[in-house]
Amino acid sequence: MDVILPCLDEAAALPFVLGRMPARYRAIVVDNGSGDGSPELAARLGAVVVHEPRRGFGAACHAGLLAATAEVVCFLDCDGSFDPADLPKVTGPVLAGQADLFLGQRRPTSRGAWPPHARLANRLLAHRIRRTTGVALRDLGPMRAARRTALLELEITDRRFGYPLEMVLKAADAGWHIGQTDVPYAPRTGKSKVTGTVGGTVKAVADMRKVWKAATG
Repeated sequence: MDVILPCLDEAAALPFVLGRMPARYRAIVVDNGSGDGSPELAARLGAVVVHEPRRGFGAACHAGLLAATAEVVCFLDCDGSFDPADLPKVTGPVLAGQADLFLGQRRPTSRGAWPPHARLANRLLAHRIRRTTGVALRDLGPMRAARRTALLELEITDRRFGYPLEMVLKAADAGWHIGQTDVPYAPRTGKSKVTGTVGGTVKAVADMRKVWKAATG
C-alpha cells in the first residue's frame, strides 16, 4: 500500500510518523513548501518525497495520488495525530472488497486532541452528509483508504481543504460502499495550521461550502 502524507513544516512529527509505518506500507511525503527541512528529513527516513509547489491540502493529496503506484492508497495527516500502525484498520475492508472507501473515525485520546470548534463543525458536516447522501458517516476523517484507479476516476477537482469532502460526495454519488471504524486521535505535534485554530477552521468550512454547492447545487 502507498500512504500519501501531505506535509507542510512537519519535521517534528516525521520521525514518529515514518517510524510507525507498518510493513509493506510505502510512505509518500508530499512537501507543500516546507521551510523546516521536512522533505530532506523525510528522505533520510526512507520516504518517497514528492514536491508540490502549489499550496493547498488538496493539491498535496492529488500530487501524492499521481505519484502512487499501489492498487490501494491511504491518506494520513503528517502531524503525528494518528498512529500509522492503525492503517490496517482502514485498508483491511478495502483489500477484502467489503468497502470502496473506508475512513477512520477520530476518537480523541485527550481533551486537547480535537478542539471543540473543529469537532462541532465536523459533526454538523457529517450530519448533513448523512441526511443528503444516506452515507452513515460520523466523522469526515482524514485517515482513509481506497483503490487508486477508482479515486482518479472520481476526478476530484478541489485543491484546498474541500478535497476530503469532495471525495466522499463523489464516491457516494458513484454508488461506492463507504464505511468507517474508530481510530485513536492524539494531540498533533507542533503548531496546528487548520483545525487547531478558529481561523483555519473557518477557511476549511468556506472551502467545503464551495465543494458542497458545486456537488449538490
